[in-house]
Formats: sequence, structure tokens, C-alpha cells
Amino acid sequence: MNKVDETRNLIIQTSLALFNKKGYSQTSIQDIMTATGLPKGAIYRRFENKNDIAIASFEYAGSLIWQYYFEATKYMVTATDKLIAMFHIYQDAVNNPPIEGGCPLLNTAIESDFGFPELHEKASEAYNRTVFFIQGIIDEGIHTKEFRQEMDSYSLASFLFSTIEGAVMASRLSLKNEHMNHSVEQVKILLQHYTEKNQS
Repeated sequence: MNKVDETRNLIIQTSLALFNKKGYSQTSIQDIMTATGLPKGAIYRRFENKNDIAIASFEYAGSLIWQYYFEATKYMVTATDKLIAMFHIYQDAVNNPPIEGGCPLLNTAIESDFGFPELHEKASEAYNRTVFFIQGIIDEGIHTKEFRQEMDSYSLASFLFSTIEGAVMASRLSLKNEHMNHSVEQVKILLQHYTEKNQS
């Protein structure tokens, strides 16, 4: 990797940490310069403006989260175990989230709702992609007869991902991981309800 790429990656990675902890609107180019130790020219040679940095940082965050998803689920046998494994990525949402500052999708969705349509669109795409990923796991469970055949996989996927995000928010807001733990326990009960053996 050449020096230009290394510098660009430094800007992206450093900015991600800043955006995820301070928020996009509260992070300035000067903050990025200070954190990276780079002069303004080094940043503007690679990015047109802060918006471009934010988009690149969000895309990088997405790639990191997807690595966590794949690593968490690839050795799980049942669909239920795969779904629970996705929750466990955030089991210590307060002190040790996958990315410092919490969930970048949740943080970005809140902050980009107005005034930054390009980033909002990126967040929306990431949300939909994750819901479809979860739906695929559920469909796999239906195909293998782990889950009931008549269940609505998209509806459940939407609910499960909303639960993950809500539990992350509640845990970080209260500084208590119990909210994530409660969510996991309730999801286990819900998934048990959908198993084939519970069909009447």
C-alpha cells in the first residue's frame, strides 16, 4: 500500500472514531487535523469536504460491522444460534462496543435524518442490507424446518434488528448492559415460540 493510501485510511479511521463519539456536526476539520496530526492540505487533497470524509468513514464502519456479523455467525449451526450471536456482538455495548462510540448505524441514522441526505441514504441502505441478512438466516431456519413454515421472515427480521438497535441505545444511555441482556432473553423466548416443535 502506498503512502497516499495509508494517509487516506488514517483520515477515515480517525474520523470514524470522532464522528461516532462526538457526532458529525460536532466534529470539525480541525478536530480531524489534531487527531491525525495531518495538515489541512493533506486532508483536502484526498477529500473534497467533511461530508466526503463522513461518507467514507461510514462505509468503513459498515465493513467492520459486517466482519463482526460474519465471524459471529459462520460457525453457528442453527438459525437461532446465528441470530443470538448477532445480539452478542453488542453484549457489552456500554464498555466495549465493536466500534468505539457505539453503533455507527444508530448514531448516523439519528444525526443524518435532516440536512445530510447522502449520509442518510447510506444509513438507510445499511439498515436494509442488515434486515435482509437477518431475513436470510430466518429463511434458512424455515427451509431446514427449524422454524414454522408460515412465519413472516421479513417482519421478524425487522423486529429483531430494531430490538438490537434499541437495546444498544438503552444500554448506552443508562450505562447498563442489562437492557441488552433482557433483550437477548426475550428474543430467545420469541424464537422458541417459532420453532417447528411448537406447532399445534
